[in-house]
Amino acid sequence: MSPTITAFKASPDRGQGLARDMQVRWALEEVGQPYEVRLVTFPEMKAPAHLAIHPFGQIPTYEAGDLALFESGAIVFHIAQQGPGLLPNDVNARARALTWMFAAQATMQPPIVERGMASIFERDKPWYEARLPMLDQAVHARLSQLSNHLGDAEWLDGDFSAGDLMMVTVLRRLTPSLGLLEQYPSLVAYVARAEARPAYRRAFDAQLAVFNAASAGQ
Repeated sequence: MSPTITAFKASPDRGQGLARDMQVRWALEEVGQPYEVRLVTFPEMKAPAHLAIHPFGQIPTYEAGDLALFESGAIVFHIAQQGPGLLPNDVNARARALTWMFAAQATMQPPIVERGMASIFERDKPWYEARLPMLDQAVHARLSQLSNHLGDAEWLDGDFSAGDLMMVTVLRRLTPSLGLLEQYPSLVAYVARAEARPAYRRAFDAQLAVFNAASAGQ
């Protein structure tokens, strides 16, 4: 039985691959697992049926048989355990890949999301210009540390893993208009390598097709 995931029927990311079902789609593509997608509207996300699966009324969710999961990181970890390609066989390397999954969401993501949200919702506020340097510095601190660790390596720890998948989806939230990621050539190249993976392209195209269909009124 193929698992079913949920995704936005009309994604606010406008087809940029930033909605969090992208991480789950990508992981499923990497391990070669076919899947179904149930598209939900914002009102449907707050309805009892969806809240029974995701108590916070968000996407994505994952259902397979009697298993129902929420939170993209937890879903990606579960997928990574089901097939080859996202977690190393070596016990220690596997633990390090899991560490990078946590680092992506717990260490890298908060300042990046805060910076992005400020640019959307606070741009017209009187404090925005004064607050911007602090937000940028917090992002630069993490990007510099990550760049120093990556160095000339292709991936964070040996072969591509779920840690890289989660990290790249976080870094992609730094859109070129912010001009932050572009100051770290090694990280730009790192993201580009990940985006060139066939599994990534399949996931991105599938998510984009949903947005294009919604835009066309289908």
